[in-house]
Amino acid sequence: METILVTGSGGQLGLSLVNLEKEEYPQFKFLFTNKHTLNILDFEELEKYIVKNKVTLIINCAAYTNVDKAEDEEELAYKINCLAVQNIGQLTKKHQLKLIHISTDYVFDGTSEFPYKEIAITNPQNKYGHSKLEGEKELLKINPPNTLIIRTSWLYAPHGKNFVKTILKLCEEKDGISVVNDQIGSPTYAVDLASAILKIIPFLQTEGVQIFHYANSGKCSWYQFAKEIIKISNRTCKIEPTTSQQFKTKAKRPKFSLLNTEKIQQTFDIKIPYWETSLKKCINLIN
Repeated sequence: METILVTGSGGQLGLSLVNLEKEEYPQFKFLFTNKHTLNILDFEELEKYIVKNKVTLIINCAAYTNVDKAEDEEELAYKINCLAVQNIGQLTKKHQLKLIHISTDYVFDGTSEFPYKEIAITNPQNKYGHSKLEGEKELLKINPPNTLIIRTSWLYAPHGKNFVKTILKLCEEKDGISVVNDQIGSPTYAVDLASAILKIIPFLQTEGVQIFHYANSGKCSWYQFAKEIIKISNRTCKIEPTTSQQFKTKAKRPKFSLLNTEKIQQTFDIKIPYWETSLKKCINLIN
């Protein structure tokens, strides 16, 4: 039986794993932790927890994810997204554990005209993306066996803070809102990603770190995403398109961050739903 430590279990992906664990997964024993119950920045505390609980696999969902705030809190973002990952990587190698680490499409600069493959050159445009890339680099340097880095994009869920819930909330408060239409990617339903991770675990046999991309099928702009949210939820709020230039944010976002997911689909025989299909499921749960 796999004894699985899930870090960051209070986040969108972590909570999705918590909810899936309630279903039939007798082959897995889950240990869900958050920043209050386990300090992954403390090497000794983390090692003691791993040894005491006989952990065999870690799913690292813990991350600093506030993209704009990371511009001012660069040091904190670096600690959580890099130094903590370094601890996990070293302990994974030392104790011969399996590891699945979650990363982001923001490691790319957004200048591609084609969906990014795993081997594409990275060039993050903001402090958040830099901190996540440094975490990836630490794992590649340590190179623990049986380790996957899964990059994902535009994550949302029925719980937590995310674009879907923000749009629904704004539409309760305003008659109309403006959303950027010149940033392209694919929304990822956290429940779909969590399900894919649980399917991958039994086949996790690698000689070192491998990188995979996972996002829901299809593509859209944030504007198109917002329009679909309004349509599915039967709201009457008017969505107006705007540009990144007009809608200023502290952190620069990539204009194009669509991920090529062929590798993960072919390697693990995973079928990825279209983003519109999964969005309907999410909104049905919220409503």
